[in-house]
Amino acid sequence: MSYVGPDFEPTPPRRSFLRRPLTVAVAALVPGALAGWLLWQATGAPDAGGDDGGTAAASASSSAATAPASGEPTDPGTRSSPDRTPTDGGRKPSASAGSASAPVASGPLKGKVVVIDPGHNPGNFRHTTEINRQVDIGTNSKECDTTGTSTNSGYAEADFTLDVARRLRTVLEEQGVTVKFTQDGDRAWGPCVDERARIGNEAGADAVVSIHADGSAAGNRGFHVILPGAVHEGAADTRPITGPSRELGERIAGRFVAVTGSAPSNYVGGGTGLDTRTDLGGLNLSTVPKVFIECGNMRDGQDAARLTSGAWRQKAAQGISEGIVSFLRT
Repeated sequence: MSYVGPDFEPTPPRRSFLRRPLTVAVAALVPGALAGWLLWQATGAPDAGGDDGGTAAASASSSAATAPASGEPTDPGTRSSPDRTPTDGGRKPSASAGSASAPVASGPLKGKVVVIDPGHNPGNFRHTTEINRQVDIGTNSKECDTTGTSTNSGYAEADFTLDVARRLRTVLEEQGVTVKFTQDGDRAWGPCVDERARIGNEAGADAVVSIHADGSAAGNRGFHVILPGAVHEGAADTRPITGPSRELGERIAGRFVAVTGSAPSNYVGGGTGLDTRTDLGGLNLSTVPKVFIECGNMRDGQDAARLTSGAWRQKAAQGISEGIVSFLRT
């Protein structure tokens, strides 16, 4: 989410504290998945566009689309402008943001509720006044939202997040999960980061996942999952959710590696694929287990080749869903 603003300010430069020893939980889950990824690489699996691992820090520049970069690989039909919402297998957007999926007749996870938060909104760029409005995130104030970033060829993060979210919804519904979106391309802009958190809270969600893609410098590659740090200030109190959110994040990270073949970020998280933050309103204001996932760096050519591939986005949705399902079954 190459966030420059609201729920994602530029990720700070990598510091030495990120190299601290992994927690027991991370050691038990994520490295195992990484070992599988390394074996996958060693056996000669095809290169899908770069597995160096890495989560790009958000760029300090605007997240609006830039001029196309020659030679950046894209899949036919995936390049889009902010005016176009990507297809999702023919399924139409839900009637309103925050609306739940149709009741599922059966499935092993019937009764579970998951809120999916597609980062940004394709129409945000038309509503700069509205999205620049300050909102309370508990610890301080931030912009309502941002436009998000894009690949150098113009594929918008907001289009990417909606596409992955819709694919993810389909997979989760097959398990009997009731899925709710914070927005489904069905509103002109937003919602603001505080409303995004509120939608998950009011749904009494068993898990909330916010989908994003980063916008850092070329050479920074890979994914990372952002976990809520302990915050108890103003309207924010994440202490009850830090434990379950970490478990959710670790399970998603492990399955994301295994299914997509992507490596953890090479610039955030010290190689763990995990990053703890206390400055994001969407996490600070959540009262239910919640994480963000930066699926890759849109400004790196190798990661962009993945992010613009419909086949890879399906893998991303599958990996995230498997992590969520694993968490819901505990």
